[in-house]
Amino acid sequence: MTTVTPAVDSAQTTSPERRQLFSERWVRFGLRRAGRLLVSLWVLVTASFLMIHLIPGDPVRAALGPTAPADLVESRRETLGLNDPLIVQYWHYLQGLLTGDFGVSMMSGLPVSQTIAQRLPATLQLAVIAFVLALAIAVPLGVSMAILTRRGRGRKTELTFTSTSVIISSIPDFLLGVILVAIFSVGLGWLPVAGRSGPESFILPVLALALGPAAVLSRIMRVEMMGVLDADYIRTARAKRLPAWVINLRHALPNAVTASLTIGGLLLGGLVAGTVLVENVFAWPGLGSTIVSSITTKDYPMAQATVLVYGVGVLLANTLVDVLLAILDPRSTIGEN
Repeated sequence: MTTVTPAVDSAQTTSPERRQLFSERWVRFGLRRAGRLLVSLWVLVTASFLMIHLIPGDPVRAALGPTAPADLVESRRETLGLNDPLIVQYWHYLQGLLTGDFGVSMMSGLPVSQTIAQRLPATLQLAVIAFVLALAIAVPLGVSMAILTRRGRGRKTELTFTSTSVIISSIPDFLLGVILVAIFSVGLGWLPVAGRSGPESFILPVLALALGPAAVLSRIMRVEMMGVLDADYIRTARAKRLPAWVINLRHALPNAVTASLTIGGLLLGGLVAGTVLVENVFAWPGLGSTIVSSITTKDYPMAQATVLVYGVGVLLANTLVDVLLAILDPRSTIGEN
């Protein structure tokens, strides 16, 4: 006599296993990203320390002036620990970072953390608004150009778009800022030349930062969107006679945005770094002008801290993009069976 075993629903047995496996992969993904971030932070901290100390010149002499007595300079160097071996200075630097102590500025005598707290909001405002504007320009422009120029249509439109975007993206941020000032401030008198005095003072520095990344990202967005529009599932959607806006916005756009998000993250990092020169062009009271003056005057604590803040900003931007990619497309990012 044969015993018949009842059939078990495979979906019921495998579904919890799949969810557990997927959760484990998310945990591994998070641990990998956290490990890379910690290693990158250590490299950044070490590089910022060595870079500042390798700049020729005496920071104490620069701070006290060329007429300061030699014994005063030597006493100041001893107080700041600059006579210690480089490895000892590095260890003290790490200890200060772990306790939130960035030191005291050699030029102003104020705590570095206080100066950063005062100037960082202005830089963040500039960078965030510029990035949002770059996305607001690039995504609709790239999608529109893909729809208008796909399969050889609109040759003149494509040529105009490509040549204009290439020219804009090839102009450095600071030079673009100078051009904008010459046209809209000096020539037309519509906008303030420099400073941070009101909403209108944001327009030119934000445009100087956003136009280049927007031009690059719009070209990438167009190429990705054209590839998606020729995919099989888009042809299937057209065969079902779905409205064009549904096909373009609901089916094609999410896939094109996912592919372009990686480049957008790199552009965000470059945009954060670009604030250094743009802030100096527009006399913006942010960290950009602070980092230039601190390096010029060899203000070790201030220069190290500002370089570190900019580097951390770039690392966090790239990590955020990795997480967004994992959320939007988990199969290709963290894997799924």
